[in-house]
Amino acid sequence: MNSALLCVDLQNDYFPGGRAELVQPELAAQQAKLAIDFFRAKQWPVFHVRHINNNINAAFFASAGPGSEIYQLVAPLAAEAVIVKHKPNSFYETDLAERLRAGGIDSLIICGMMSHMCIDSTVRAARELGFSVTVLQDACATRNLTWQGEAISAAVVHAVFMAALQGSFARVIQTQELFSLLS
Repeated sequence: MNSALLCVDLQNDYFPGGRAELVQPELAAQQAKLAIDFFRAKQWPVFHVRHINNNINAAFFASAGPGSEIYQLVAPLAAEAVIVKHKPNSFYETDLAERLRAGGIDSLIICGMMSHMCIDSTVRAARELGFSVTVLQDACATRNLTWQGEAISAAVVHAVFMAALQGSFARVIQTQELFSLLS
């Protein structure tokens, strides 16, 4: 299989000081960086997805603000594709699928932010488009949620979404497992 790494929304607004800070995004970014370095060393394709919020009063990911920039630790190289999206699903109204198919890619390794939103949407769409999908669960992060007055920790949110994706939509693994699978 021809694999590509897809790094979704690893953007400044999700990190400390950002407008939509997640729980432990730095740890996820460190794991994503390991995967990026692995793919770069093999000269395999790395795609970065950048969410831009086009709403005039955007709470975060405003197009002109530094919060929408990709986090420096995992910043793309000049030769790496950056896909701009405006919705949670990285394939929706973008040319991502076409670029992947043009490159002969049939397998995606996905990491990024937020587990319960953009990762979930992108993984499900990728699978429905016929791609084989692996999620690097320790290279993803999310936030605490509240549902019907009940607080749900980011750890629980993340675990539930990884469990839901495992099997029917993706293989969910730790980043370290990736290296032995693809070496």
